[in-house]
Amino acid sequence: MADEPLVLGIETSCDETGVGIVRGTTLLADAVASSVDTHARFGGVVPEIASRAHLEAMVPTIERALKEAGVSARDLDGIAVTAGPGLAGALLVGVSAAKAYAYALNKPLYGVNHLASHICVDQLEHGPLPEPTMALLVSGGHSSLLLAPDITADVRPMGATIDDAAGEAFDKIARALDLGFPGGPVIDRLAREGDPEAIAFPRGLSGAKDPAYDFSFSGLKTAVARWIEAKRAAGEEVPVRDVAASFQEAVVDVLTRKAVRACKDQGVDHLMIGGGVAANSRLRALAEERCERAGIRLRVPRPKLCTDNGAMVAALGAEMVARNRPASDWELSADSSLPVTDPHVPGADPVHDHDHVHEVSKDNLYS
Repeated sequence: MADEPLVLGIETSCDETGVGIVRGTTLLADAVASSVDTHARFGGVVPEIASRAHLEAMVPTIERALKEAGVSARDLDGIAVTAGPGLAGALLVGVSAAKAYAYALNKPLYGVNHLASHICVDQLEHGPLPEPTMALLVSGGHSSLLLAPDITADVRPMGATIDDAAGEAFDKIARALDLGFPGGPVIDRLAREGDPEAIAFPRGLSGAKDPAYDFSFSGLKTAVARWIEAKRAAGEEVPVRDVAASFQEAVVDVLTRKAVRACKDQGVDHLMIGGGVAANSRLRALAEERCERAGIRLRVPRPKLCTDNGAMVAALGAEMVARNRPASDWELSADSSLPVTDPHVPGADPVHDHDHVHEVSKDNLYS
């Protein structure tokens, strides 16, 4: 184990300041400082508030992770950070902090992709990823089907949402039902007491001529909202639990059906599910049921590793070090729309050189 890379990962793509430390595929620390309660009164994430919260939480969270892992910062073999996609201001806080620590400690810097990190985190739960891996990523900002022959260098988009992401739809329906923010956990909880067949909500992009792997939840969101409005306009009580269960079933039905179809079409016998919505109990249950019938092995990390966290960034960073991928240089910047086809952002020099920190000046450290 001592020969495996020890990497610290920093995640600030949205409203959670995550710092993780891994040695190879072993998780040593996973510290998170969340600002979700601050955003709740606004009904969603406010980017400027998120950025300020990251600034306040960064150093204490890093110190907490190092203490939890029982290691010194100077023991690290590298610093990994989410370079994108995400909220631009929030990403900048993380990238700037990672540059500062990497420079001060004379360690290589790895700017990595948020989505690829969500896939790689499963290594901390179930061991090395099979190659290729089919991944279904579902969160507040993304609903994607990805094929990853090599998580450090080759991630291929198979399908994605054309409008609202699944997590975004959960938040909007929760708002329509006056359930607060975030919507995913409360809808999941109420749906367990409701009837998923009570209301026939539509399944987006499920027709024979529709794109096989793309998702659409905007029409579903509108249909649910109008159903709720009609009930209220008629002076009738809205059956919240049945609405939650029927809406949730419509979402997870489409997600799992398309994911299993992609595995079959591509000849992949493993499916990994990640992202915040992967913590949803019904999504997990239906995915397991359908994967078992199709002879596909399902891999889903425990809920805490599904939501945004620093452990996933550290996991991908450790894999970069283990495979001798080139480190990023000091020109690394935040990219709010970093494509998933770029699992990491290498430096201009294709030769991996840990001594690159000696070749830069402080003038361009925060470029």
